This record gives sequence, structure tokens and C-alpha cells, in this order.
Amino acid sequence: MTIQPFTVQVPKDALDDLQRRLAATRWSSRELVDDRTQGVQLAVMQELRRYWATEYDLRRVESRLNALPQFGLEIDGVTIHFVHVRSEHPDALPLIMTHGWPGSVIEMLDSIGPLTDPPSGEDAFDLVLPSLPGYGFSGEPAETGWDLVRTARAWGALMERLGYDRYVAQGGDVGAGVTDAMGRLGLDGLAGIHTNLLVTALNDPASLPHETADEQAALAALKTFQTSGNGYFVEMATRPQTIGYALLDSPVALAAWMIDHDTDAYYKIARAFVEGQVSGNLTRDHILDNITAYWLTGTGTSAARSYWEAYGPDGSAAGNAPLPDPRVPVGFSAFPGEIWRTPRSWAEQAYPTLNYFGEAERGGHFAAWEEPELFAAEVRAAFRPLR
Repeated sequence: MTIQPFTVQVPKDALDDLQRRLAATRWSSRELVDDRTQGVQLAVMQELRRYWATEYDLRRVESRLNALPQFGLEIDGVTIHFVHVRSEHPDALPLIMTHGWPGSVIEMLDSIGPLTDPPSGEDAFDLVLPSLPGYGFSGEPAETGWDLVRTARAWGALMERLGYDRYVAQGGDVGAGVTDAMGRLGLDGLAGIHTNLLVTALNDPASLPHETADEQAALAALKTFQTSGNGYFVEMATRPQTIGYALLDSPVALAAWMIDHDTDAYYKIARAFVEGQVSGNLTRDHILDNITAYWLTGTGTSAARSYWEAYGPDGSAAGNAPLPDPRVPVGFSAFPGEIWRTPRSWAEQAYPTLNYFGEAERGGHFAAWEEPELFAAEVRAAFRPLR
């Protein structure tokens, strides 16, 4: 388990190929409705393609990541890429943060400063940002079995190899599933976890508290997701190889697939491109950084397979026995634009060891990406009792 320095090196041929493919885009006809109910709108994609092809710096991903300390480490047969930023504060708490889909370490870059060097100088973290197996610059698994539990164990091995005998973990989206599994496994050295998506809500919605207005609204949002908002989820969990052909062949198809995630995020991204209206940190450049990273690494298919592994009926997770409740303190933060805004009662039911529940003023599903300062404040507050 030798840790190797890592540098992103994008060949010019790859950038030239991207430009050619953007120029050769074949467009769908315009949608027949005035909203996103038929999918990503033509005007949004045309403006995204125009900006990507003519104004966006195609080497931004390379320069942003190479400004940070990056490494690679082979764990269980897969080389894991990770960013590792040590705080200058001597009492910094080690924190491993996990991204989701359609995210990457890109979405967490602007939270590095607030977490490693907070304004007050207190509650600082040593930060480890790994790319999930099959995502970004991590290696692609060559065998099945890389479900949430296996990834959680790999993260424990990574933190042990880095010399951290006491650390905490955070995650959203798929990263919330990994972090939840870390807490339930009771990994050596893990002192606590924090998530901003209640992944357990999908297991048995009928058992969730539903008496208050907030609980009923959350349940309605969860039902909407399960009936009309989870097309990407079902496709990747059941047929990742099929969608993968489009994701690796057309950059515009990849972009459309990635931004058609949830209603709140979609309209924020659409306004950024069509109207120039920025929500928080979701600028056109930041949005395209994430999409470009997927394109240049060719990880559309392998990232989609992670859903088959974690959630698909034929995936390796299907036969796993349920894990016990987390054995460590759990923090949870609810953001108003999340797919379903989790009430405190839901978090308490899911996590008997819940010791922090926060409600942010702004932000959605991609909280760290959209509102890095608010996100960092929530993470600091959640882990403060564990210092």
C-alpha cells in the first residue's frame, strides 16, 4: 500500500476530440412543454454547449486539481485517487469526505479552505477527499462487488494507511450511503459521521413519522422522487452499461444526463446558463468543471455501475444482510432544496445515536458545491462535540 503523488495530465488530443464532438452535436427537437417534465430543455443544452465550446477553459480541471496535493493508493485491487490537505492548525481533526453522483471531488474543492482553515481558527480539519471507485481519477473496478460496504471498508484502510487512528467521516448522495455504512460497520478509529441526505428513508417510507406538516411534506417529496424523479436512478441501478454508451460517446449527452438529477438543482443550473443568474457557488465554470472531469476520465459507465452495485436488484448489495445501527455519534444537516428535506424525527428514528441536527438557510442536494461556507459551518458544528 504505497502512496504515490498524483498529477492530472490531460493530453491535447483529448481536448481536441472534445471540441470536435461538441461541434458535431446532433440536437433533439424542442420539448413540447414549458418546464422540465419532459427532461432537460433544449435552450439550456444549447447554451451549455455554446459556453463549453467557446468560453470555458478546458484545462480548468487540470489546473484546479494540480493546485492541491493529490495521491493514489491501491486498495483491494483498485487505485484510489484522493486529495489530502493538512491543516496548519495543530488540533485539526481528520475528516474523510465522500462525494456522490453526478458529483466528484470537484464539488468539494471550495469547502477545503473553510474546513482546513476556518475563520475563527477553531474546529479545523485535516481533509481527505477520495474519488469513489470508477469515478474521476480513481481506477475502475475490474470485478463486481464494489458496493457501499466494500467502499466503506476501503476508506477505513485509506485512513489507517494515512496514519489517522481517530477520524470522522462525512458524505452526501452516494457518499452519504458510504458514510452511513462506515458508521454501521464500526470501523477502527472512526469517531463519528455526518451526512446531508437521509439514505435510509428509501428503505421503508411507510414506517417514517408522518404526523406533522413537515413530515407530510417530506413524505410527499419522497413519493414524487420515487414515482417521477428517479429515472436516472432506475436506469443506472438496472442497466448502467446501456446508458454508458451515450455517456462516453457524446459530451452533450453526458452533460444532459448529469444535470437532469433533481428539480431544485436543475433549475439553478438552467438559470446559470440561460439567464446568467448564479445560485450560490453554482457558476457556469463550476458546473462545467464537474462535467468535464467525467468526460476527460471516461467514467460515465463505471460511475453508473456503482448504482447497480449499491441499489440494483442484481448487484452485490442485494444479498447483503442489514447492518446494525451506527455505533458512533451521528450528525445530520437538512438543506432546504434537498430532494426530500429530512425532518428531525426521521433522523432520530434512523440514528439512535444522533447528537446533532442542523437546518441550513440555503442550499440543496449538492450542498458542499452550492454553499461551501454554510456547508462547512454545518460540518464544524456537527463534529464540535467530538473534539
